[in-house]
Amino acid sequence: MKITVIGGGPGGLYFSILTKKRIPNAQIDIYEQNKPDDAFGFGVVFSDETLSEFLSYDERSYELIRNSFAYWDDLDVVRDGEAVRIEGNGFCGCSRKTLLLLLQQRCKEEGINLHFETRIDDLSQFSNSDIIVAADGINSGIRKQYEKELGTEVTMMKNRFIWCGSTRPLDAFTYFFKNTKYGAFCAHTYQYEKGKSTWIFECSPETYEKAGFEEKNEETSVAILKELFKEELDGHDLITNRSWWRSFPHVYNKNWHYKNIVILGDAKATAHYSIGSGTKLAMDCAIGLSDAVVENPNNIQKAFDKYVNTRRNIVDMIQHAADVSLQWFENIDRHMKLDFDTFSFSTMSRSKKITIENQARRDKAYADRIIKNFNKKAGSKDLNTPPAFTPYSIGNVALPNRVVMSSMGQYNSEDGMPSDWDLVHYSSRAVGGVGLLFTGMAAISPEARLTPKDYGIWNDAQVAEWKKITDFIHANTDSKIGIEIGHAGRKGAVKPYQFNEPLTSGGWDLISADAIPFKTGFPTPKAMDVKDMENIKTQFVDAAKRGVKAGFDVIELQMHNGFLLASFLSPLTNQRKDDFGGAIENRAKYPLEVVTDIIKNIGETPLIVKLNVEDWSEGGITKEDVEYVSLQLKALGVAMIDVNTGNTVPNQNPRMGRMWQTPYSEWIKNSIDIPVITTGRIETIDQVNTVLLNHRADLVALGRTLLINPYFVLQSKAYEQYNTGNWEQAGIPQPYWAGAELYYIKSRKDREEFEDMKRKLKPKSHQNK
Repeated sequence: MKITVIGGGPGGLYFSILTKKRIPNAQIDIYEQNKPDDAFGFGVVFSDETLSEFLSYDERSYELIRNSFAYWDDLDVVRDGEAVRIEGNGFCGCSRKTLLLLLQQRCKEEGINLHFETRIDDLSQFSNSDIIVAADGINSGIRKQYEKELGTEVTMMKNRFIWCGSTRPLDAFTYFFKNTKYGAFCAHTYQYEKGKSTWIFECSPETYEKAGFEEKNEETSVAILKELFKEELDGHDLITNRSWWRSFPHVYNKNWHYKNIVILGDAKATAHYSIGSGTKLAMDCAIGLSDAVVENPNNIQKAFDKYVNTRRNIVDMIQHAADVSLQWFENIDRHMKLDFDTFSFSTMSRSKKITIENQARRDKAYADRIIKNFNKKAGSKDLNTPPAFTPYSIGNVALPNRVVMSSMGQYNSEDGMPSDWDLVHYSSRAVGGVGLLFTGMAAISPEARLTPKDYGIWNDAQVAEWKKITDFIHANTDSKIGIEIGHAGRKGAVKPYQFNEPLTSGGWDLISADAIPFKTGFPTPKAMDVKDMENIKTQFVDAAKRGVKAGFDVIELQMHNGFLLASFLSPLTNQRKDDFGGAIENRAKYPLEVVTDIIKNIGETPLIVKLNVEDWSEGGITKEDVEYVSLQLKALGVAMIDVNTGNTVPNQNPRMGRMWQTPYSEWIKNSIDIPVITTGRIETIDQVNTVLLNHRADLVALGRTLLINPYFVLQSKAYEQYNTGNWEQAGIPQPYWAGAELYYIKSRKDREEFEDMKRKLKPKSHQNK
């Protein structure tokens, strides 16, 4: 087998070592355009988990690296001189130059041919190679030649960063955050060998411009940074090595191979340096590619497919976590407003990988500190209360805890009437301890329904049935209940549970902000005229008043998912040329009129608006649009915004995952300074607590989790051992007290076993002692 590797970085070198070890008769040639000891950048970072994998694949490489790294177990977050040390992190730093030389040494030991100062632009000279590995870095020339075939997407992110070194010794990985007259900066720093540390300075483009930095002016940049970080550098100098200001390129490739060419490392996918080293990702993928080739030496396409199948999901997850982390740093000015303890935990949990539970496994004292800080701000009597179980008030409505049930339709109503099913459905969640629950959308008129089986709130008979439910909940639980009122607009008249299929009979005429059908096969809605707007506004107000009469504690107004009011806000669904189209001030005019009139008519009952803040489609609502609407809602007296995204148009491209909408709720909460509800794949009490602790929401809504488990909150209280033995204080209904004691005992034992398993699974330390 003949293998040609283009690029002598860590990924290409490590792939070659592992493959040559296991296929000794393979001829492997590595071509690198730089000299053997050229290295741009300073240090690279590996975790204990990564080091364990290196040990299992090539002990010789592992020992060489291990003897050359600086190890730390602590991480410091420092902001304007205030600092906290967080233990139990288990990372090492290694000089990039040293790493390259060690891997080159291993290549020579294994009989791999190294060719330096050799730039490769034409692959035709390698026509007899079985495999060509394009490991030529972030600006890969090979990838550029095959962009179309590989489906390459390169997006330049907005923040600016500069990579320097320093002689300052560091005994922990340290984030130095600093407010300056130009704006906020972060220095990502770590020691990689004795007397040498990496310093990556990052700031927003606005801060970059204000400071007067020039992209390739090292001298001026270093002089400014040395002055700004004078205390942090502690008398030590900054070292440069082509230290130019750059923007981070997000590299994504739909395909990882073409013919006999396969891409590796930064040529394939980049991960922002804030979650670790791109070198780690490259070497991890080198393991995956080598395994696939060794397993399929006589079938290269099968080997490539194996490589993709085993590594694609992992790389996508790492890239997603890196993107979320990167976005956090892009909004650093917003986070810097938080109190220090909340800020430090927001820093630690920014990528969603770290939750408060696994933080406690690393450093319980720090986790306890964060929880106590939250409870002090919340005014809790017990500073150890799990955040989810702290009370919260929406206006004059006091919630017993911060867990919410999202609005989810049941689609079994007749003429909009809730039934016995709904009495059991909602009451069981209230008995189960949910702090606030929302009904599925209640249509403001028969023509406002999504399906013929929707709830309604357009007549007094419906009010009477809803009141049976609210009365039961108020009489038997501490939970509060809200009704979501809405109009489906152009998405209406579809089959229950089959929302992409319009009714074939028994439908109704649709209206919307504009005469644009939801999708092919849907009827074209009527573009609302002024008379329609007045009629619909009256229906919204009447529905809200009926909600109050029915005993609901809060009213939630539907302004999301492309339904009627939301259709005015998005330029994808509103292309009107009159006073209700065009600029966001015009597009928002009618929805804001509806909000104004509802608030005037519901007295002290709080109004919550469920607002779409992202359409997940090109040409959709912008950040500036959303902030304008949110500020107007706040000014009108809206109590909270229930932050939502997507479903405006069918051709959307959402990026989903656990806690996936929390960056959006954090944005609205901290930019607009208004209370928010968040939702989106939040499935555990640990995740709920984490979202609250890192200031991404005030209330956390669960959807499908509560569909299948109405007693999630009670079970979570047992898991957290909340108010053990004091069942009334714990919010457990008296008829269930006999079962509570047994369940608490079982939950304590289960958790102890779970924590023991997690401790045993923790990667062992690779510190040289």
